[in-house]
Amino acid sequence: MTFLSVDQPDDFASSASAIAVDFLRDWRHAASRLSAGHRTAFQHANWLGAWYESFHDVGPLIAVISDAAIGKDIAVVPMISHVRRGIRIVEFADLGVSDNNAPILALDASLDAGTADAINTALIGALRALPDRLDLLRLKKMRAEVGGKPNPLVSLGRIGSSSLNGNLVLMGDDYGGYQAAIKRLQMPRCWRVFSRLAGARFEIAADVGRAHELLDVMDLQQQARMQKLGSRFVLNDETHARFYREVVRRGLAGGYAMVSALVCEEGIVATALGVKHGATYVLLRISHGGDQWSSCSPGLLVTERTLAALHAQGLRRFDLSIGNQDYKRRLGAERVPLTDVSVALSWRGLPFAWRDHAAQGLRRYPKLASLAARAMGKGAR
Repeated sequence: MTFLSVDQPDDFASSASAIAVDFLRDWRHAASRLSAGHRTAFQHANWLGAWYESFHDVGPLIAVISDAAIGKDIAVVPMISHVRRGIRIVEFADLGVSDNNAPILALDASLDAGTADAINTALIGALRALPDRLDLLRLKKMRAEVGGKPNPLVSLGRIGSSSLNGNLVLMGDDYGGYQAAIKRLQMPRCWRVFSRLAGARFEIAADVGRAHELLDVMDLQQQARMQKLGSRFVLNDETHARFYREVVRRGLAGGYAMVSALVCEEGIVATALGVKHGATYVLLRISHGGDQWSSCSPGLLVTERTLAALHAQGLRRFDLSIGNQDYKRRLGAERVPLTDVSVALSWRGLPFAWRDHAAQGLRRYPKLASLAARAMGKGAR
């Protein structure tokens, strides 16, 4: 285990000096810190354990933030450091697979504005003091709250500055009422069409072996879909495939991970992968077998059947993941803003932080952002 304790410079504010920041370089040793703390599904031990085990080309850098006076942990920030275009960047353990990011927060932490400022000052100072010669702190897709507590790192930026957002469906106890609200999708008709197929059924994988079989099909179906669209697909490469299967291996038995599918005698028509934490289910990936099944809208149908099954288990919050595809609006999802933060840790990081700030500011004006994206040869995100 590598454990670094960083002394704060004498010119730090007195409030910040009450905050201690230590760094761990191995998630296995960090996992026990605030094991009962507030977190989203993407700071769950199953997710982060699989992540740090699968993504090897980056350096783990987990910040443990504590009250120096009493030696009690306040927050754990699961991060990494790596080099991109010659710049040493610190960011969340994500690399595009997590829908949102946040620190793990102590259940009883008091996180008023003053404490948040002290935490942020101490964390940035500690990163600058490391011998790693870090250049840029880039924290993306942050939730404003974690378990009902304010995320202190969000105050470094502007809420809603991320180009991405969550998509939350909130349901009442009557699932029939939800079905009526999305009646334009004609999900009952789609289910009837699908049910005419020999051996048609909705399935939730009951063991890891079956879940991995469904993931194999998901990879093939998603790759075929991306090739048809002319888009690059990486989720079935060695690293990503190992990661998703490890999440399922660790989390299926305890109900954290869930793989569902529409199946008939001809094969697997559609699949869905998601994770559950507390009262919330997050849909991560869906796939379907292509045009031959289009009459039953298999992607929408496997999603709706999954929501129905989870609603019957008592869940009422469903996050349809980042991105703003039209089907999410039609399923009743409301957008949840996320926040990006960039802080220069050295003079080398300043141009990158300035560019990030300009992009974040531009997002306040969607039409102008779209024009700028087209001018740079990029499609609007």
